[in-house]
Amino acid sequence: MLISTERPATAHRSLTTTVAKEYVHRAALSDVFLTGWSTSGPDAFTIEAQWPRRHSFYASDSGLYDPLLLCETIRQTLPLLTHTAYGVPFGHQLSWSRFRYAVNPHAMRVERTPAELKLHVNCTNITYRRDLPVALSMHYEVTRGDNLLAVASTVFNCHSPAVYQRLRGGRAGTRVFWEMPRPGSPLPPERCGRTGVQDVVLSPSSEPARWQLRVDTEHPVLFDHPVDHVPGMLLLEAARQAAHACAPDGGPRWPASMNVHFRRYVEFSSPCWITAEAVPPQTEGRDKGVRVDAVQDGVPVFDATVAVAQIG
Repeated sequence: MLISTERPATAHRSLTTTVAKEYVHRAALSDVFLTGWSTSGPDAFTIEAQWPRRHSFYASDSGLYDPLLLCETIRQTLPLLTHTAYGVPFGHQLSWSRFRYAVNPHAMRVERTPAELKLHVNCTNITYRRDLPVALSMHYEVTRGDNLLAVASTVFNCHSPAVYQRLRGGRAGTRVFWEMPRPGSPLPPERCGRTGVQDVVLSPSSEPARWQLRVDTEHPVLFDHPVDHVPGMLLLEAARQAAHACAPDGGPRWPASMNVHFRRYVEFSSPCWITAEAVPPQTEGRDKGVRVDAVQDGVPVFDATVAVAQIG
């Protein structure tokens, strides 16, 4: 038998891995979508990401990737860059203020191999305190090969542990998380654009187009680690499901864009109510719009305008 002593040609290729899960504030490696980052200029970065062909929660619809998979990918860039590029220590807390995105459906098609993305990020309006950023904006162009997949922007704040404790006014910590009761009854999954009750985040009410936010702290994706308030990604999912539920017979309703304002922390301790109503598109021929509002204890805590496209 002849045994070759030559190494395979692939041995010298660079190997792909994900960034450390701690940098994106995830507990599960399977939900880390970022694979690398580099500096491309002053306060400018290129972040690489990969999307699986199938995900347990961010499921494809009519052969297109879920736009909320894009939202989670962008959310992961916030802690990644604050920790690695700007030196923010672990233990500091990030809070979303504004977020908006718009996707190109033609670049969102699920193909025979995982999607390889590049996120071109520019950071602006950076406010520093003691050499650490406490507020900044990020602007994104997301490409897939030669195609523009999405544009997005976000505004958020970074809080030291001491500042966060003051902001939360005694609500910091995970005791309430562990004491949360089982969530209420879900809407039928088909009304929310979901296939299983475990992924429904709305519970019915006695009023049309009004639902209680359904908070299931055992959900493995929306809550993969203990937190002290309702995560922003759960609110984005509620906005998507409310947009679908307010017109359940119109076919698949794909959230092609969102314009979101996070007004206050949404607490575990009292019900949060979600309402939705159709709004006319600003331009003829544009996707239909839905305005979604969230109110807790009589105070607005979140709102989003969702442009929904008919696909399939």
